[in-house]
Amino acid sequence: MVQHLLALAPTILVLAFFMLGPFNWSRYHTWARAITCAFVAAVALRYMLWRLIETVLPYPNDGFGFYWVWFLFIVEILAFSEVALFLILMSRCVDRSAEADRLARTFFARAEGELPSVDVFIPTYNEPLDVLERTIVGALSLDYPADKLKVYVLDDQRRDWLKTYCEERNAIHVTRPDNAHAKAGNMNNGLKVSAGEFVAIFDADFVPYRHFLRRTLPFFSDKNIGIVQTPQHFFNVDPVQSNLGLENIWPDEQRLFFDEIAPSRDVWDVSFCCGSCSIARRSAIDAIGGFPTESITEDLLTTLSMLNKGYKTRYLNERLSMGLAAENLTGYFVQRERWCQGGIQTLYLHNGPLRGPGLSLFQRIMFLPASWLVQYLTRFTILIVPVVYLWSGLLPLYFTGITDYISYQIPLLAAYFLLMLWITPTRYLPVISSAVGTFATFRMLPTVVSSVVRPFGKPFRVTPKGSSNEANQFDRYSFAWIAGLITVTALGLLINIVPETSHVQGQFSPIAACWSGINIIVLAVASLICFEKPRRLFHAFKLDEAVTVGGVEGRVVSLALDKAVVAVPVETRFQSKSVALQIDGFEPIATELKQVTQRGKSISRSGDKQAYYLHLHFDIKGAARDKMIVKLYTGGYSRDVPDIDKVAVSINLLLRTFGRTRTL
Repeated sequence: MVQHLLALAPTILVLAFFMLGPFNWSRYHTWARAITCAFVAAVALRYMLWRLIETVLPYPNDGFGFYWVWFLFIVEILAFSEVALFLILMSRCVDRSAEADRLARTFFARAEGELPSVDVFIPTYNEPLDVLERTIVGALSLDYPADKLKVYVLDDQRRDWLKTYCEERNAIHVTRPDNAHAKAGNMNNGLKVSAGEFVAIFDADFVPYRHFLRRTLPFFSDKNIGIVQTPQHFFNVDPVQSNLGLENIWPDEQRLFFDEIAPSRDVWDVSFCCGSCSIARRSAIDAIGGFPTESITEDLLTTLSMLNKGYKTRYLNERLSMGLAAENLTGYFVQRERWCQGGIQTLYLHNGPLRGPGLSLFQRIMFLPASWLVQYLTRFTILIVPVVYLWSGLLPLYFTGITDYISYQIPLLAAYFLLMLWITPTRYLPVISSAVGTFATFRMLPTVVSSVVRPFGKPFRVTPKGSSNEANQFDRYSFAWIAGLITVTALGLLINIVPETSHVQGQFSPIAACWSGINIIVLAVASLICFEKPRRLFHAFKLDEAVTVGGVEGRVVSLALDKAVVAVPVETRFQSKSVALQIDGFEPIATELKQVTQRGKSISRSGDKQAYYLHLHFDIKGAARDKMIVKLYTGGYSRDVPDIDKVAVSINLLLRTFGRTRTL
């Protein structure tokens, strides 16, 4: 018992460090980040030295067990290398908003006629009008002199109806005779027919905020800046949020990268273009011979090619656009498999991190696709280690005793989780974050392997979006893997509880049992993501604004392109279901009253309540619809989750387990 208590001393030291230090420091101070990341690195290095000296080197060469131990240690070395790079990266961060303010005062002090010309590229392939109209209308509404701004819709399906739509709104519709080199080839064709000094790029499902150019263009006062990238935010929930039943209380899956990792990459000059929501200097694009076509992720390769020529990519962490996240699991994996394959492709290219000229050693290391190569192998290994032990008795290490395990591994886990909770407080929870990564593993690990073996074996695939998207479906493949691993892990525990069937013994068994239990919990949460929920085509924003409905004053609490929810006094009565909705700045909108609720409950179940909620449906077209798009999508509203309510997350996960959800 005394030995076990002494073994807890390193963990207590880790807890004390975080309680007395980081949890009382601002995570935005470089010195605080550097000290904290250095501390966690020291804990990790202590663990790795113990693993090598005490648990790997002493293991006897007894055949398969020997190779199993060394295989696991090599995986840990890879994981440690990725963590070390992450700690170096996150030890610094930068907020360029104040810099944008300062640069903008000088940049826009000149006369409008002296401002640079800007072309907006909207590359599109198969997106329907309900997706494209928001982007086109938003781009045309950018706050910039009209004679200095042109919007190009680069249509790779040569659609007549889209040409007509563009002509009606003074956007320039561009086609080409073939679809060579996919998106990169499409944008290179756009370069041929345009002449703006700067090129802003928005995917067909991303809507720029009106002040996008006002915030990004000033950075090009530095002649060494080739690209300015901004974060990608979304006006719909992604399939992870939806399928876990956490729509309004858990941030979308990309927030960790765009809100936390990308600003840290920027301060080290290893920021990279993410395609959409970016703006580039045309002369820099010309210097690299146009958008690179060698990789299916032309955005990352554009950054690398510009670095070869001395141009940097800047990152401005401000919400300056909104887009459509992958709406179901099909789109989710199409997107991530493309990113993974494209990142790995750069290893084989002349302008990639290994062979490209003009890169520092640090930049070469930071642009390696280490995360894609390591994270899914590591997660899969974590899942199978206890299974192998429970069914075969093969130890993952030369076991020195529970006290050593407690003394070395528990402090490392505690340090890592506490670091993530401190440095990304609104973007990370251990169980959910681990479950999301685990869920993706079963599809992404084969993609990693195939991309290493045949990096150019798969063609570019467009992420399905909008009304043309595939129907929701149950992810049988991932669920089969998850259910299988839960089953073999649980059965392994059961057969080793009974002495007659048990074939493992010794001090590692309790650790294997705990490890298995944690894996089962993570897999159970991951399994919930496999069950897709229905989606809405148009997505409502929460707001609180004064309106008039049928001559009665009320407050609109939810608004979409086809629906509004308006709160009115309980004494309100209407003679007809056809009522006029008056929103400030709009002509009266003819609506149909389809439902009345009280604080989300049916009237038949009501008591004394303060307001009725009118669910009004409408169909607006033409200029009125464009005006509503500008109101909703160009800067006034968002679906961001600013903080994590851990209690609400736990309750919703529990409800989702039993097939229910709770709207918050």
